[in-house]
Amino acid sequence: RNRFNASREIAPVSLPNCRLIKGIETGSEDIDILPNGLAFISSGLKYPGVKSPRPDKPGEIFLMDLNEDNPRAVELRISRGFDLASFNPHGISTYIDRDDTVYLFVVNHPHQKSTVELFKFVEDDSSLVHLKTIRHDLLTSVNDVVAMGPDSFYATNDHYFFDFILMFLEMFLGLTWSNVVYYSPNEVKEVAAGFYSANGINISPDRKYIYVADIFAHNVHVMEKHANWNLTHVKTLQLDTLVDNLSIDPHTGDIWTGCHPNGMKLLYNDPENLPGSEVLRIQNIHSEEPVVTRVYADDGSVLQGSSVASVYEGKLLIGTIFHRALYCEL
Repeated sequence: RNRFNASREIAPVSLPNCRLIKGIETGSEDIDILPNGLAFISSGLKYPGVKSPRPDKPGEIFLMDLNEDNPRAVELRISRGFDLASFNPHGISTYIDRDDTVYLFVVNHPHQKSTVELFKFVEDDSSLVHLKTIRHDLLTSVNDVVAMGPDSFYATNDHYFFDFILMFLEMFLGLTWSNVVYYSPNEVKEVAAGFYSANGINISPDRKYIYVADIFAHNVHVMEKHANWNLTHVKTLQLDTLVDNLSIDPHTGDIWTGCHPNGMKLLYNDPENLPGSEVLRIQNIHSEEPVVTRVYADDGSVLQGSSVASVYEGKLLIGTIFHRALYCEL
C-alpha cells in the first residue's frame, strides 16, 4: 500500500489555459519535443494489469507542431513492411544526427515481448520510415529509452519479469531487480541496477548526467555518465508520488514529470473512483535544495493517469497511459 500510495488524496491545482487534444483517445504515454517545437506522442499502450480502452486497436505515433496558434495532433504514417497490427508503443526518444536526420526510438511490446523500434522521421511526408527492430536478452521488460546516438541508447527495464503474475509477485515482494541497460550495435550491458521499478529516463542538457525515475520508490536518481557508458549514482531526490516519465527543459535543465498520485486507483481504474493526474517541476536537482513545484493536479475528472509532462516555449503537454492528452499555455 505504501509503494502504491494507496491512501493518498490530492488537492487540485488547475492551469487557466488548458484543453484536451482532439483525436487522442487511447493514451499518450510518452512525449518527446524536438528543439524546433515538433512534439512526438506515443499512443495506444496496452500494458499488463492496466485496462486498455481499445485493446484491439494498434498503437499510433502522433505529431504536433507547437509553433502553431492552435496545434492539433496528426497521426504519422508508418512505412510498409512494419507490423502495424501488433504495434504497442511505450516510451520514446528522439535523436538528431549531424546531418539533421531525426531518428525516433520507440519501445514496443508486440505479442507481450519487448523491442526497440528505430524510425527515421520524414517531415515533408509526415511519416516514419522503419529502419530496424532491436531485440536483446538484456532488453526484457523495457519501459523507456533515451537516445545516445543514431543507433545507441539507454533503456530502463521496469521489471525483471514480463509475465504479469510474476511481475506482480516481484512488485509484492519488493524485489529490486529492475535495471538500466546501455545498448549499441557493438556493446550491450547493464549499467545501473537495484531499482524497484526503473521507469522514465532522460539526460541533462550538458549530456553529463542521466536521470532515472523509480516509480515504486517515489524518487528520481541522478547518475553520472562516464566515457565507457557506465553510470554511477550521484544522488536521489525523494518525492511523495509515483514518478513516471521525465522530460527536460533544454534551456533551464528543469525536470518535468507526469506522476500518479495514487497507484492503487490506477490499478483498479474504477469509474466511481478515477485515477488522478499530477505534474511536478523539479528545479536545480543537482543543488543541496532542489525546488519541487506541483504545477498541475487533477482528481481524474479531466485527466486520468498522467505519465508525462513536456514543455516548449511556455506550452505544456501532459500525456496519460490510457486516457486523453492535455495542451496548456503556461
